[in-house]
Amino acid sequence: MKINLRNDVKFGTNILDVEVPDHLRVRVRTGLPYLDDVMGGQGFVPSSVTLFTGEAGAGKSTMLQLMADSLTRQGHEVVLVSGEESPYQIKMTTERLKLRNGFRFSGDTVLPNIMGKLEALSDSAKKRGKVLAVLFDSLQTMNDGKYGDDHTNSKTPLRVMQMITEFCKTTHAIGVVIGQVTKDGKMAGSNTLKHMVDAKLHLSIETKDKDLEGCRVLQCEKNRFGHNGTACFLKIDDRGFSIVATVKTL
Repeated sequence: MKINLRNDVKFGTNILDVEVPDHLRVRVRTGLPYLDDVMGGQGFVPSSVTLFTGEAGAGKSTMLQLMADSLTRQGHEVVLVSGEESPYQIKMTTERLKLRNGFRFSGDTVLPNIMGKLEALSDSAKKRGKVLAVLFDSLQTMNDGKYGDDHTNSKTPLRVMQMITEFCKTTHAIGVVIGQVTKDGKMAGSNTLKHMVDAKLHLSIETKDKDLEGCRVLQCEKNRFGHNGTACFLKIDDRGFSIVATVKTL
């Protein structure tokens, strides 16, 4: 599929003459209180891309599956594209979390192979007044197809993110992309990637406050469509996450 970014508005159009489609004005809440809270209480905007970073073991993949199941419960089309876990591993996690709504899965991480199928799902969702949400686990395991199955090229994550961003802007889908970080919390190309996306979430493990030690801390570090001044401290167990405390950081 050839993507032509923002091809519905001609060059030189006066911005005051641009008509925003009604479905782009509708916020999509995830149904997970802690996630919706840090996203400004309004959820995601169709056509937006969110980079989701965090420490290893913090629970990013678990939260992504909870999000997928909750969005499916609301009637949206949801596809989890995973190069980190097999479908059998993911199924066992859904059993542990007692998820009941399900979501679609793709183990094909070469994006050009699945873009046409995702576009068809997006069209189907729009006809029902719903959206397509594509959740990627993780950025580092995705491939833009330029070098076949070779993931070693250092610019691949940037090209992958550009491809995901263009797809979401064109189809009005919602994209959430997990980005793996090193032990010191850094990710290669993170500054460039942060500028490319509409929002950035980060999940960490609290180590400084003894009363909250071990809690997961979910923060929104960037949000073009809402505030990013809330941190949620979360307890994690076999059923997922529960809010311990919510703190305004700004």
